[in-house]
Amino acid sequence: MSDEALPDLAPLRDWFTSYCGSFRTPNLEQQRNFDLKEEHTRNVCRDASLIAHGMGPRFEMLAQIAALCHDLGRFPQFRDYHTFKDSESLNHAHLSAQVMKQHRLLDFLPDADRACIETAVRMHNAFQVPQGLPAVTTDLLKLLRDADKLDIWRVFIEYFNAPEDQRASGAGLGFPDLPGCSTEPLAAVAAGQMVQLSTLKSLNDFKLLQVSWIYDINFPATLRLIRQRSVLERFEVMLPRDPEVLEVLAQVGRYLDDRLHQTGN
Repeated sequence: MSDEALPDLAPLRDWFTSYCGSFRTPNLEQQRNFDLKEEHTRNVCRDASLIAHGMGPRFEMLAQIAALCHDLGRFPQFRDYHTFKDSESLNHAHLSAQVMKQHRLLDFLPDADRACIETAVRMHNAFQVPQGLPAVTTDLLKLLRDADKLDIWRVFIEYFNAPEDQRASGAGLGFPDLPGCSTEPLAAVAAGQMVQLSTLKSLNDFKLLQVSWIYDINFPATLRLIRQRSVLERFEVMLPRDPEVLEVLAQVGRYLDDRLHQTGN
């Protein structure tokens, strides 16, 4: 597909609005979670555009479509299981890819573009980017993961700062609000690694997991947005002031500074 012949995405955006509307419910607690995911998707589309800027009109279009479709599975997941925790329901990214196919959302695209987007959507929640994918697919997957993280950070910062009766119940994944942080998540961050979801025991551990995502950022534009939005600083004020916590936060801060310096920012 040439850049001169890019399709209008307005029908796809209209479809997404209708899709979100099809899950409307008088149950306020459920609707709060659906609204959370609709707003999240729209913000991921915005951030995907910011990151993809300058990478060419065709790639920017692929980024928009992948961002719009990446969490389609969250809606039936919460409707049917009342959780956003994949381990207690199903893989929401795989379900998102199924929804795309079921509704033939990508039929207007050439096969290569369709395959690229389907892979990015299906793999966006994988622990690591798999090896051996086509270069454009790898770039799109990395961009989608970056944009997704940027808005998940916003979601959780708002969640942790909201009164309990105004929180979207699914956002905390059901972790208890316990003091301190567990040994395994702290050790992972100290080792410069992402925290495994299976090692979490509390909301504080969940916050550490999200801090560790900074180790998995791919694009200079994303690093700049992390700094501009004070992501690390906003998590720091929500975590315990324990010496070991402060030390790993300082380490992540140094890592972010080094990455920004390497990219000339």
